[in-house]
Amino acid sequence: MSLDEQLYENTEPVEKVILVGVDTEDNENIEESIDELEELASTAGAVTLDRVIQKRENIHPSAYLGKGKIEELKNRIIETGATGIICDDELSPAQMRNLEKMLECKVMDRTMLILDIFAQRAKSKEGKIQVELAQLRYRLSRLAGVGTALSRLGGGIGTRGPGEKKLETDRRHIRNRISQLKAELEEIETHRELIRTRRKKVGTPLVAIVGYTNAGKSTLLNTLSNADVLAEDKLFATLDPTTRSIILPGGSEVLITDTVGFIRKLPHHLIKAFRSTLEEAQYADILLHVVDGTSQSIESHMKTVYETLEKLNALGKPILTLFNKMDVIVSSHLPLDPKAEKTFKVSARTSEGLNEVLQEIEKILKANRKTLKALIPYSDMGMLQLIRGQGEKNLEEYREEGIYIEANVNEEVYRKLKKYIVE
Repeated sequence: MSLDEQLYENTEPVEKVILVGVDTEDNENIEESIDELEELASTAGAVTLDRVIQKRENIHPSAYLGKGKIEELKNRIIETGATGIICDDELSPAQMRNLEKMLECKVMDRTMLILDIFAQRAKSKEGKIQVELAQLRYRLSRLAGVGTALSRLGGGIGTRGPGEKKLETDRRHIRNRISQLKAELEEIETHRELIRTRRKKVGTPLVAIVGYTNAGKSTLLNTLSNADVLAEDKLFATLDPTTRSIILPGGSEVLITDTVGFIRKLPHHLIKAFRSTLEEAQYADILLHVVDGTSQSIESHMKTVYETLEKLNALGKPILTLFNKMDVIVSSHLPLDPKAEKTFKVSARTSEGLNEVLQEIEKILKANRKTLKALIPYSDMGMLQLIRGQGEKNLEEYREEGIYIEANVNEEVYRKLKKYIVE
C-alpha cells in the first residue's frame, strides 16, 4: 500500500486525570461526591488515574488547595503521567489560573465536566442552544486575565460544542452570541407556552417524571408509553425532554414527560439555561419521583432532587415516589419520603409495580374531578371525545333526544359541557 492509500483515523486524545476534592464541614460525604465525579469523568471519556482529597475548614480562596497539597498533587501528576486534574467544585477564574500555573497541566472543574457531557448529549435544536448558552456564560466569566485554560483548542474535555470557536477569546463576540441564543430560545419558549396553553384548554393532565440522573426515568417512560427514548446506564444518557400520551386503567388519557436528570452541585449556568425545560415539572399535575433503589446514596439523591424542585418552584403538588430497580435490589430497607403522597417499589425494566402506580395517578386525578351528568345532542357528539379522552366515564345511554352520560371530569371539561348538564 502506497503512502497515499494509507488511511489515518483522527481520534480525540484521551484525558488521563486525577480527581481532586476538598473535604470541608459543608461536604456531607466527600467520597460519594468523588465517586460521582469519577463516573462523570468516565461518561465524558476520561480515564481516572488517582484521586486526591484534602481535609480543610474551607476551600482555599485563591488556589482551591493548600500549598503543601498542591506540591503533593504535582508529584502525583508526574508519577502517573496524568494530562490534567478535575476538581469536584466549580473553580473561580483565579483558582483555575493559579492551579494551572503551579501544576503546569490542564485544570478542569465539575461544572466544565457536566457542560461537556451536556454538549455530547444534546440532540434537539433547543438542547444544543441551551448547552451553548450555558457554556458561553461559564466561559465569559473566565475571560478576564485568563491563562492557558481557554487558549487550548485541541481535543478533550471542555472543548466540545462552542468551545472550539474562535469567538471564545473575544468577550464582545461572546456577548453578541449569547444575545442571539437567548432570542432563539425565547422563540422556542413561546412555542412551548402555546403548547401548554393548548394542552390546558383540552384539559389533558400532565405527569412529570423527575429524579436524580441515571435513576431510570427514561426506562420508565419507555415502559409506560412504549416510547423509544435512549436509556443507558450512564449519567445524563438523555438530555432532551420527551412527552408521550398514555391511557390509565380507567380509560382516561394523561400526558407523561421525562425531564433532565438532577445531580448534586448542578451548575447554576445549566439551571438558568435549562429553566424552560425543567419548568415542565412546575406545570405538571403530578410528579413521579424516580429513585434508584440500588444506590448507596439514596437519601442524598432525594435531598438533591427536592432542593432543585424547590428552586424551580415545582413543589406543592402530589408526588409519588418510585423506588426503582427492584428487580436487582438486594436490600429491603428503603428510606421514608415525607414529601410523597405514597411510595412504591417498582422495576421500570420489568414493569413490576407500575400498574399500582397508574391506579394511584388515576385516584389522585379523580379526587380533583367533578361528577358530571349531561345530555348531549347527537348534533354535538364531538363533545363526547372530551369525556372519553380526559374523564372517567361511568354511564353512557343513547336516548331519543341525545346521549345521556355520567362521568368524572376535570374543571376545564366540566365548564365546556356545563350547558348540557341535567339534574
